[in-house]
Amino acid sequence: MKFAVIGGTGLIGSRVVANLDAAGHEAVPYSLSTGVDILTGQGLEEAVADADVVINLTNSPTFDDASLAFFQTSMDNLLGVSEKAGVGHFVILSIVGVDQVPDLDYYRAKVLQEDLLKAGPIPYSIVRATQFMEFMDGTLAMTADGDTVRLPPTPIQPIAAADVAAAVADVAAGRPLNGVLNVAGPDVYPLDELGRLTLSAKGDSRSVVTDDTAGLFAAAHGDVLTAPKGARIAPTHYSDWLS
Repeated sequence: MKFAVIGGTGLIGSRVVANLDAAGHEAVPYSLSTGVDILTGQGLEEAVADADVVINLTNSPTFDDASLAFFQTSMDNLLGVSEKAGVGHFVILSIVGVDQVPDLDYYRAKVLQEDLLKAGPIPYSIVRATQFMEFMDGTLAMTADGDTVRLPPTPIQPIAAADVAAAVADVAAGRPLNGVLNVAGPDVYPLDELGRLTLSAKGDSRSVVTDDTAGLFAAAHGDVLTAPKGARIAPTHYSDWLS
């Protein structure tokens, strides 16, 4: 099969392309660097021409309310050209528990992206993943202040980017789910504990202060960001990934 991987040069996209190619498919990566602009529509028709499956792995450049407009415009453009080209399967990557954190603009924007896909004309699959292990440094940086990092005890179930990409490639090569597959790492940690583990493994002397109000994840209550029943559990443990 032929796959048009929009956002195919990024952290997940490049791995999805490699996985699909290794499985004997033809996966072509597209991004701004290849001349494809999902907001203006430049290059989109050419990108999806003759594609059996479109995988949209693009992301908003901001996490504020501007992300709503990003996903509205990009999905309108992509679904329009994909329908015209006769694409038979459209895949996006989303977030476990995304519809249960309404106080975050970015999460509401991702729900909008999902809703646009569900209401669209093309058979679809949504892969929801838990927090990427690769994003832990960025999470720490958000609330760092001198020698301390403030983090809430929100339960997190980190997953390796390689495992996310494997799940996306697997779903994309199969029949459309017309629904959601949740994927997560094998271990659950309170975020503050995960921060301490990460800093210790890196030899970072900063300390973690537990703060229920700190950072984006303070808006998530209970275990909404961990794997729900029926989720696919990936094999990579965070401790092994760190080492």
